[in-house]
Amino acid sequence: MISADGKLLRRMTANDLAGVWPRRASDAHKGDHGHVLLIGGNTGMGGALILAAQAALRVGAGLVSAFSRRDTLQALLIRQPECMGLAVDEEAVASAAVQRAEQRANALVLGPGMSDDSWAQCWLTRYLDDSRPRVVDADALNDLANSPRRLSNAVLTPHPGEAARLLSCSTAAIQSDRPAALAALVERYASVIVLKGAGTLVAGPGSRTYLIEAGNPGMAVGGMGDLLAGIIGGLLAQGFGPLDAARWGALVHAVAGDDAASSGQRGLLPSDVLEHLRRRCN
Repeated sequence: MISADGKLLRRMTANDLAGVWPRRASDAHKGDHGHVLLIGGNTGMGGALILAAQAALRVGAGLVSAFSRRDTLQALLIRQPECMGLAVDEEAVASAAVQRAEQRANALVLGPGMSDDSWAQCWLTRYLDDSRPRVVDADALNDLANSPRRLSNAVLTPHPGEAARLLSCSTAAIQSDRPAALAALVERYASVIVLKGAGTLVAGPGSRTYLIEAGNPGMAVGGMGDLLAGIIGGLLAQGFGPLDAARWGALVHAVAGDDAASSGQRGLLPSDVLEHLRRRCN
């Protein structure tokens, strides 16, 4: 198979995961494995942030923090007490507490459950152009589509509908030639792109194109993309470069989804996939 730029697609399968994960030093501590900060979880959509945070932990991030709404943060800390967080309103976005907390993170995940209200806009204004490695997902992608610009050190994770908004075209146009759409996204945003869907594609500026040959229709359910955002963020925090975090993150997400579907695809939940991530990352 040939990509839009004329290069052969590099197919990635479950067998490729062997040897990917660096061996940990016997004297390692949590600070050695990165600190990912997730921002999102607006009122009524906290589950997206919680799933992303859990995924970041399960792929080995040493520390996971969140900036979110108070109700979401309370639910996160009950569901996953290994996480840390700060409940913030619009007035607190530039507070000293936020500044102290944000400085500790070496990777960001923007967008899971964020929505598009004024609270969300405060965060996106502050972090979308941050220089740290970051995942731009969900409503953060929609904000970027409204003000397109090139982002360095970023991984964008659109599904076909979001990709259509990013390129100002129809979803049908994206799906009719996914390699061409991927190449156009890379060119317009100068970022690593994970074009989700059946046969997820990954590429970045100057890179070859990667085809993820794993995953199944059971994964077509709300919350799976939030897992992927957290996985990639967790890998960025551990020192994987944006392209490697994206391609290995997309692969381990899909393979864990296949593991979880061994007892049936119908009714498969993101929380089922979480159980398999740890094994696939070791």
